[in-house]
Amino acid sequence: MKVKICGIRDIKTALSAIESGADALGFVFAQSKRRIDPEEAGKIIHQLPEDLLKVGVFVNETKETIEKIVEIAGINVIQLHGDETPEFSCGFSLPVIKALSVGSAEDLSKLDEYSNEYFLLDSPKGKYRGGNGVSFDWSILNENLLLGKKIILAGGLNPENVAEGIKAASPYMVDVSSGVETEGKKDLGKIKRFIDEAKSMEKEEVK
Repeated sequence: MKVKICGIRDIKTALSAIESGADALGFVFAQSKRRIDPEEAGKIIHQLPEDLLKVGVFVNETKETIEKIVEIAGINVIQLHGDETPEFSCGFSLPVIKALSVGSAEDLSKLDEYSNEYFLLDSPKGKYRGGNGVSFDWSILNENLLLGKKIILAGGLNPENVAEGIKAASPYMVDVSSGVETEGKKDLGKIKRFIDEAKSMEKEEVK
């Protein structure tokens, strides 16, 4: 099971997450309490392994701004977390994660409108588009709609419920931000526990 730790803002957290087994790190360039400047993100990313997925998170941003930040920060995956159209979402040279807010089973029908490499299923938006620590109803996930798609499960995941989420959704990857924080800051112990829990599901499936 692949794991993405989102909302990275310092090199210590980034390296600790990688050491614990993270496959992807997320850097938020949209309005958020976890927002990071492209230049600061670039300083961190410059010290990370080349094959790691370094994801830039954007919300309803212009193509020009996204491409400029890609160049400055050195991210290698774009995450679109707003109301971007299918046409806009497939207009980049880098792989794109299209995030969809899932409040009902009907929301999953949007999966067929897009042709991106990855789809991130998140809970409905709160104050921010993501990172709100709330899960959506995993029972509405339809296997037929998800078939053949690289699904990233997000929204309200934490070390205590990630195993349950993986069982319910059988995702390609799980994504966490607030669920591995203590008092609004990334907690290295929680990050390790989250990754261990997620990776242990892979071992159970092999048995």
